[in-house]
Amino acid sequence: MTTTSPSPTDEAPGPAAAKSSGWAPLRPLVLRLHFYAGVLVAPFLLVAAVTGFLYAASFQAERIVYAHELTVPVGDTELPIAAQVAAARKAHPEGTLSAVRPSPAKDATTRVLLSGVPGVGKDHTLAVFVDPYTGKVRGALEQYGSTGALPLRTWIDEFHRDLRLGENGRLYSELAASWLWVIAGGGIVLWFARRRTRRKLRGTSGRRRTLGLHGTVGVWAAAGFFFLSATGLTWSTYAGANIDELRTSLHQATPSVSAAAGGEHAGHGSAAAGGGGHGVGLDKVLAAARAEGLTDPVEIVPPADASSAYVVRQIQRSWPEKQDSVTVDPATGAVTDVLRFADYPVLAKLTRWGIDLHTGVLFGIVNQLALMALALSLVLLIVSGYRMWWQRGRAGAFGRPVPRGAWQQVPPQILVPAMAGVAVLGYFVPLLGVPLAAFVAVDVVLGEIDHRRGGRTYGGRTV
Repeated sequence: MTTTSPSPTDEAPGPAAAKSSGWAPLRPLVLRLHFYAGVLVAPFLLVAAVTGFLYAASFQAERIVYAHELTVPVGDTELPIAAQVAAARKAHPEGTLSAVRPSPAKDATTRVLLSGVPGVGKDHTLAVFVDPYTGKVRGALEQYGSTGALPLRTWIDEFHRDLRLGENGRLYSELAASWLWVIAGGGIVLWFARRRTRRKLRGTSGRRRTLGLHGTVGVWAAAGFFFLSATGLTWSTYAGANIDELRTSLHQATPSVSAAAGGEHAGHGSAAAGGGGHGVGLDKVLAAARAEGLTDPVEIVPPADASSAYVVRQIQRSWPEKQDSVTVDPATGAVTDVLRFADYPVLAKLTRWGIDLHTGVLFGIVNQLALMALALSLVLLIVSGYRMWWQRGRAGAFGRPVPRGAWQQVPPQILVPAMAGVAVLGYFVPLLGVPLAAFVAVDVVLGEIDHRRGGRTYGGRTV
């Protein structure tokens, strides 16, 4: 790729800026990091932004596409939950009953969830939609996740999360999340370090106008990018595991109600076995949960085996969140354990809120519109960033990157602590640390090769 030298005013502060700013030695280093991180990570961020936009829009699209399965005409009297489950099982006897989500609204269907159904993904269930007034089955769709994503949203979610490539594909999204905050932070530092007269959009043209637009959008959207990066890392493969380990060590892990019939909070996995008629039955179990204050929407999980209890938990992720849960003894119908969301540790609550805000469910359509705006902002920043690179060149060529050796201009008292901080951060966020270390190593090697060949001069320095 042919490149040309950039204008000095694009890459280094003028004399006045150098005198008025004590950070002048750091600017070329930040600029170089922002440039290369943007160029190399931008394709991953672009995919994440586009799929994130589609995911935020998929909540409303799901209501339209699956309106027949999700809604029913309002009737007079709802059938018992056990009767609704029996109707679903008659239509779909395959698999095992894994959970029931009673109709949460007057015009909503009941979802009967079946696991182990042939043709349904390992981590998915078959959701059978039942009219709570007539017992008529209105359809069956594959469902994924605690938010009850149906096929359209599931497909977009999997593409956003891992490009539909499984665990290895998740590295793409973790790489994007790991670097998004670095790129945004570098951009903020560079933007506010520029003289105010250089930040005007009106009356400018060409690259300066693109730069002004790029910086203005980036500054306004930066807080959202930091949030998306931080919350995205909480359930990533490597950084997410480190965050979980840290939370556990601080006794801030998310608690769960005991699935044992005896009670007391303990680790509880998703009960995948059992039947709707086990013990006292679903209707008495639901009545016991209602008596403990568990309002709609709720999910009832049957006992996994003879020593387990029913688990009833609230599943509302919108504000105010409903995340209380109880266990009910199948033999007596008595509540044996209660866990309130109000009793969650602080970090567990923050994690829950952060994930729900990231996925667009915490504040409903307002949340989703904000995420769509952030996604569009990121797309605009990526396009304008590449455009600036092109405009900086001449004769249809991309401009030349910031020269090497910027780190050599940084005073040791700043460079050493900064390197130590980056090393620690890189350990906890490997997909930031490993690519950064690789970039530095390659950069040093290429610089040494250039030096041995005599180097090239740019701005009075050998590069």
